[in-house]
Amino acid sequence: MSAVRAGVLPDHALRAAARDGWITASTPLADVQFQPSSLDLRLGAVAYQLRASFLPYRQPVQTRLTQKDFTDVDLVIDELSLASGATLQRGSVYLIPLLESLALPREVRGRCNPKSTTGRLDIFTRVIADDTVRFDEIDAGYRGPLYVEVSPQSFPVRVYAGTSLSQLRLMAGATTLSDTALERLYRETPLLFDDDDQPISATRRVISDGLCMGVDLSGRHTDGIIGYRAHANPPVVDLNKVGFYDPQDFWEPIKRPNRDAYILEANRFYILASKERIRVPPPYAAEMVVYDAGAGEIRTHYAGFFDPGFGFGAGAVLGTKVVMEVRAREVPFMVYDGQTSFKVGLERLAAPPDRVYGVGLGSSYQHQTLTLSKHFRRP
Repeated sequence: MSAVRAGVLPDHALRAAARDGWITASTPLADVQFQPSSLDLRLGAVAYQLRASFLPYRQPVQTRLTQKDFTDVDLVIDELSLASGATLQRGSVYLIPLLESLALPREVRGRCNPKSTTGRLDIFTRVIADDTVRFDEIDAGYRGPLYVEVSPQSFPVRVYAGTSLSQLRLMAGATTLSDTALERLYRETPLLFDDDDQPISATRRVISDGLCMGVDLSGRHTDGIIGYRAHANPPVVDLNKVGFYDPQDFWEPIKRPNRDAYILEANRFYILASKERIRVPPPYAAEMVVYDAGAGEIRTHYAGFFDPGFGFGAGAVLGTKVVMEVRAREVPFMVYDGQTSFKVGLERLAAPPDRVYGVGLGSSYQHQTLTLSKHFRRP
């Protein structure tokens, strides 16, 4: 592979990285893992149930797993084989070695995020690497294995060796668009649309460290349903079963309130949708970013990557709703229709991708409104 251009590596560059040995795997990489601007990472054959989450901090992860802590008690509670599948319990923390390893050039770094389906099932995941002091960030030039921490929050989930819960992006140089560059791009190509297929005007959209987006409590295109709340004691979700489960066994639909506000219960998990519809032009990738905690103690997403072409396709799609995975922390929290709940930042690609989201490859969520994960039957 020639010198690395600044930007997020697209699909063909990721394939070249695999050919050049930057990405290796104990089981050969599959074509389905290569997304327009990311690589799906796969679970290995064993899961370690842990007493607590941890960061390795200047040590290999395996060293932290095997050493004694200050109470002389092992960090690992149990070891589960994923060869034929295993059920991960709610509230427990697991660490799973991934099939993929990295040997990055010194100018290439990585960033990870849960896949969309992972977030919609309220599975808390984050990737760690040897010697790291931060979750989901891979240092430039990193050489070594990868691991994923998995903690199901709302549903027990059955996973298997080879299951993909997280994605990896590789990048070099400066990638993120400044607000000035985002303003310029928006004038050339509107990035947000309303439900009448009209671009959000300059007087209505807000750009501040990214595109600000709000929550939709109107139920206008969802038969008066504004969201879903996870049941308190649901059955297990087998991640190999797509379009299989009856949503009623897992979710309570939330009807449109009589006013333009809704109170989220503390520590309950909700699926909501954005007020606006977003388009990601093919030269760019996007990511949901954490909104200022001072605007409300809620977590508004777990999954964060949007591929080039999301809400855009070949150019005919006029935006797609963003599905939000929401949890109010500690206290109930009232949200209002249209209230800003998250931001989306755009990043430049190092080169155009060979394929874009929704064109030439499967896409479960290109035309979504208020959509549960692909494991649930749809109307």
